[in-house]
Amino acid sequence: METIISIKPLLAVLVSLFVIPVLVSSSGKPNVRESWIFVAGIIKLILVLSMLPVILEGKQIALTLFEIAPGATIAFRVDGLGMLFAIVASSLYIVTSIYSIGYMRGLNEHGQTRFVCFFALAISATIGAAFSANLLTLYLFYEILSLATYPLVTHHQDATSRISGRRYLTFILGTSIALVLPAMIYCYHVTGTLEFSTAGIFTDQLSKPAATVLLLMFVFGFAKAGIMPFHTWLPAAMVAPTPVSALLHAVAVVKVGVFSIVRVVTGIFGVDLLADFNLGIVVMSIASFTILVSSCIALSQDELKRRLAYSTISQLSYIIFGVALLSPQGLLGGVIHIAMHAFGKITLFFCAGAIFVATGKKYISQMSGLGKKMPFTFAAFFIGALGVIGLPPTGGFYSKWNLILGTLEADQAIFMFVLLLSSFLNAFYFLPIVYKGFFGKSEEEDNNIPVKIQEANLCLVIPLIITAIISIVLFFYPTVFVNLIKIGLAL
Repeated sequence: METIISIKPLLAVLVSLFVIPVLVSSSGKPNVRESWIFVAGIIKLILVLSMLPVILEGKQIALTLFEIAPGATIAFRVDGLGMLFAIVASSLYIVTSIYSIGYMRGLNEHGQTRFVCFFALAISATIGAAFSANLLTLYLFYEILSLATYPLVTHHQDATSRISGRRYLTFILGTSIALVLPAMIYCYHVTGTLEFSTAGIFTDQLSKPAATVLLLMFVFGFAKAGIMPFHTWLPAAMVAPTPVSALLHAVAVVKVGVFSIVRVVTGIFGVDLLADFNLGIVVMSIASFTILVSSCIALSQDELKRRLAYSTISQLSYIIFGVALLSPQGLLGGVIHIAMHAFGKITLFFCAGAIFVATGKKYISQMSGLGKKMPFTFAAFFIGALGVIGLPPTGGFYSKWNLILGTLEADQAIFMFVLLLSSFLNAFYFLPIVYKGFFGKSEEEDNNIPVKIQEANLCLVIPLIITAIISIVLFFYPTVFVNLIKIGLAL
């Protein structure tokens, strides 16, 4: 595969960092501050998209910054998988920035400059993870992202936020240091390299027991992926403002977690090695348990953001499940679910935030009749729900369809019922919200008061409409993402 040396990956990472001093200096001028956010976001997206034609031609873009030891470098490499993730993250960063203006100003939140600065740092770390050429670079940006998002989780700076923040760091930093770091050191000790390769980096160095332990250390160590029992940080992080929740659950944190596991499975172990040791079924079983249990817990949650949080835990394991199938269709379905879930879930979080800003309501039991007041918001929620459930005409159907075909292709038909049952549970905890919103009676209706449309401000409504429309577009036009995955995984 032809490799082109370019500084573009580094620039795509750094552009959000370069703008932070400007954001700080313009803290007293909100309009100027937010203008610079969009300038940086647009430049970042342009840089990412400028590399897309090269990747679609089957080439790679690389840049080595420096070498720590032979075979252990800090380096970037843009391939199909990294490009897919970077497109999703950089495009949704712009939409989320629009949304955060409406949300933070709508609630007159404090510390808005601090908020946007750490937001910018988080997206830089996300792009760095997407373009990492090896496990060492990925680990570095994984940890930077953990530290960058801590001030966002604890934004309200009250007792609850601090407790949630400590849990957040304990889980995602503790597991990565205790499990991923020693696993990475062992990989380097055995192979002398940490570079991602579609064939994996191991030859005959691993026995099945050693491979099993090593794989589980990575799967549980990348706790941002929300695999049970290392998942409780995720619902706890819901104390953060909704734009942070959207960033955590749809764009950056959790997706970096599952992306890291995808990289380890396909680029460190390699599909063939895991298939030879029959280790896919181990990871599938763990993912299946997480999918079903978190879906059941979601059913019992009355607070909308907590229900969405447990839904996210379930959906993340779809991605891990698909990759663990080790079949072409399963790999395709799992990886493309990174994008399909991102647009569907961020729509749902945007809707939750818009409802809270417009009405002050955050509990599902309070939302009867709100669909008549907020028709655009609840229509977008319906589309986002379809995407997460996996029903047409949304992109979520495409990814789940391929996952189901992947179970058959891998001769794991029993696991197909896990996917079908979980989709039924998804429908059971999302569709009643839509029904309650459009067909339930509000307090005004009970008192014979005419219902007036009361949508949130445009900075909140426009982003959720955009992401809902993209969820539908991806159902009809998933081709670019499909091609990137096939190139990245050599399918």
